[in-house]
Order: sequence, then C-alpha cells, then structure tokens
Amino acid sequence: MSVEIRESDDFDAMGEALARAFHDDPVIGWLLPGGHGAAGMFATLARHTHAITETALHGGGAAAGVALWDPPGHRPDHETALPGLLAAMGDRAHQGLLLEEAFAGHKPAGPYWYLAQIGTVPESRGTGTGGALMRAGLERCGGLPVYLESSKESNVPFYERFGFVVTDRFTLPDGPPIWGMLRPPQS
Repeated sequence: MSVEIRESDDFDAMGEALARAFHDDPVIGWLLPGGHGAAGMFATLARHTHAITETALHGGGAAAGVALWDPPGHRPDHETALPGLLAAMGDRAHQGLLLEEAFAGHKPAGPYWYLAQIGTVPESRGTGTGGALMRAGLERCGGLPVYLESSKESNVPFYERFGFVVTDRFTLPDGPPIWGMLRPPQS
C-alpha cells in the first residue's frame, strides 16, 4: 500500500485521527476517561502548540496517521491553545497540566527534536504507515538527537527499530508509566 506523507493544516481531521489512534492508550485514559474530548484536544495541540504537523494518506483518502514534531528550541503557544483545551477537556484540564509537568521533568538537556505524537488509525496498523511517518520526520532532524515519550511498553520495540533507546521510565501521578526514549545524534 502506498503511503503519502505531507505537512497538513487540517487540524480537525488530525485530531480525529489521533483520537482514534490513541483510543486505547493508557495516558489518554488517565487524562480523559473514555476518550471524551480527545479529538478536540489533539486538534488544538496540533493547531497551536506543535511546529510541524504531518499526515499520512493512503491513496489521497482520509488521514491514516499523524505525527506532531517540534524542532530544537520550539516554544508552544499555550496561551492561544488554552481556550480550545478547556473546551475539549473541561474539568480534566488540570490533568493536562500534571502531564506537562511530568514530561518537562524528564526531557533531555541540550538541543533535540521532539516527537510529541505519532499514531495510526486502527485500520492502518501494520501497513507501514507509522514507519513512513517516522522516516519522513527523522529525515528532517539533521542528525540531532530526537526525544519522545512512549505511553505503551508494547510500542517501545517500534521506536527501537529507528534507533531510540529507553533513557527513563516514570509514572504519572496516580497514573500509568511512561518510557522516555532518545535517539542519539546520527552522523
């Protein structure tokens, strides 16, 4: 199956695709029980807080996968994102702050690219969509380190195939574990 990767500004479609991709994710379950508001949250994050938003398409159809990337030194626009996050998350927005605080305390020092989200919709799993998204993003990183958090231990081997190593494991407050992973600089 042919996979086309392109930068996208269809944030609502990206939000829907990520909500479907993360429907069984333990962190999303901790953040938004039942996944309620996930599509709006992901759309808002893509629109306001991430520098590069990519979509994988199969034959020009609907989004089969999404990746959200930030280059070194990127500063997300939380102020502009706040109304959309509050609308999507409601009284669970405080969980989002706990998540951000937990993630911030475990990120590496020095310049690095950040892969904030990568996910494929359930019917596109096993088709090479995730790998195509990852390869396209890593090509842009210019040999710099790349950091991500994996919310599922079962996904760690996928990231390891691209050169990532587990550098940290931490647990969210009253929540699931997270695996911090770093892809060392590439020459």
